[in-house]
Amino acid sequence: MNLKTYLLGAVLLGASALGLTGCGGSDAAGTQNVWRVGTDASYAPFGFQDEKSYEYVGFDIDIIRAIAEAQGHEVTIKNLNFDGLIPALQTGDLDIAISDMTINEDRARTVDFTDSYYRAGLSMVVRADETRINSFDDLKGLRVGVTIGSTGAEVARGIPNADLHEFSTISDAFLDLYNGGVDAVVNDTPVDEYYVENKGKGIAKVVPAQINQEDLGIAVKKGNAELLGQLNAGLRTIKENGKYAEIYRKWFGKEPPTE
Repeated sequence: MNLKTYLLGAVLLGASALGLTGCGGSDAAGTQNVWRVGTDASYAPFGFQDEKSYEYVGFDIDIIRAIAEAQGHEVTIKNLNFDGLIPALQTGDLDIAISDMTINEDRARTVDFTDSYYRAGLSMVVRADETRINSFDDLKGLRVGVTIGSTGAEVARGIPNADLHEFSTISDAFLDLYNGGVDAVVNDTPVDEYYVENKGKGIAKVVPAQINQEDLGIAVKKGNAELLGQLNAGLRTIKENGKYAEIYRKWFGKEPPTE
């Protein structure tokens, strides 16, 4: 190989390397436009996996996609157990967590929350033939199912002499109720109602005694003020342009409450 051929090859190789570097930079910039969103896809109608398409769907999924679109972003959805969402935010594995998550002081010490995007409350699911349980007080001394890290678990710990059974997913709690392992499941009312009208139809019922009212929020890593501001701005946008109400009607069959 003569010197001229060698130099030409070196120039071409250098140009190729620069082109690859440019492509890599473009890809990195693209990923910055994608929010990594975590959810527990067992909380229908907030988040669950469609049995036909296997896509993640639900109220929470539609809300975060609409917020992202309003802010010029895209999202990727990752399914995690509820108690793994906040740790994933803290380690940087997720940018955002949205999963029927109640805003409370304990969680607010480790993550930052957006403005409330939904107001929920706790209720009880029991077997369809259950006659002993008509109020929260009736759970004293009984076997109560909850999900790990949930506000339902926090409330249930205050029930005198209750035998608390904690599950990784709400689906597991409902299954144990069906099998007779627990007497009741304490959980968010919209999720309870959706279960009873779908997979639990005819085998379970919701006790008509809502325990409390809770504001749900979207969580980000503590101190991520920029992302928090984008989420709140996007939430305001979809409430003002009617998209929020459209999503609310789709999943709950009624108009959202006036603020």
